[in-house]
Amino acid sequence: MIERIVNPRVVAVAALIASIFVGPVWYWRNASPLVARAVAVHRAAGAVEKQKQEAQRAHGWDFWTIQMENLASELKEEKARLNKRSEDMDRDKARLDAERQELDRVRTDIQAMRQEIDDRVIMIKADESKNLKTLAQTYTALTPAGAVAIIRELDDVTAVKILSLMKPDAVGSIFETMATTASPDGTLARRAAALSEKLRLIKATPSPSAATASN
Repeated sequence: MIERIVNPRVVAVAALIASIFVGPVWYWRNASPLVARAVAVHRAAGAVEKQKQEAQRAHGWDFWTIQMENLASELKEEKARLNKRSEDMDRDKARLDAERQELDRVRTDIQAMRQEIDDRVIMIKADESKNLKTLAQTYTALTPAGAVAIIRELDDVTAVKILSLMKPDAVGSIFETMATTASPDGTLARRAAALSEKLRLIKATPSPSAATASN
């Protein structure tokens, strides 16, 4: 009976049967902790990866926010520069407008002064010079009283033109006579003074031949 039990075939079959039943039991007893550990490691790795992704997303959002803030700051600075430039341009425009108005005023004043001078200056035109010289010779031939009698009937412009073509001593005699000649306001002295003042401003227009020669 003992020999049958220790028969190698029986032992081998028994060992095979034992391994079939004992193997799974040992596997589940020893593999379960390993499986649990592997699952834990996998979960931990997943959690780490998730945290890493969240950190990356958070870092990316922070980076974008900084870029946006920088861009907003640059835009504010550019807007401030544009506003300052606009203010400078407005000031320059106001200054130019003021200068233009001042120039217009000066131009108007100059034109008014020129017109006043033109009004005061008596011009002897070339085409009337000959006739005026003839009249001047005629008045010179008259007595001072006779010349005064005619001059008092003339307008100032015509009288000055004739007097300007007479010799100084003849004009002096005429003015002396006027100073003693009676008039509604006393004497003709005041008119003699006015004619004397206008004689300073008389100007002869050069003849075409003289103008050509001077050129």
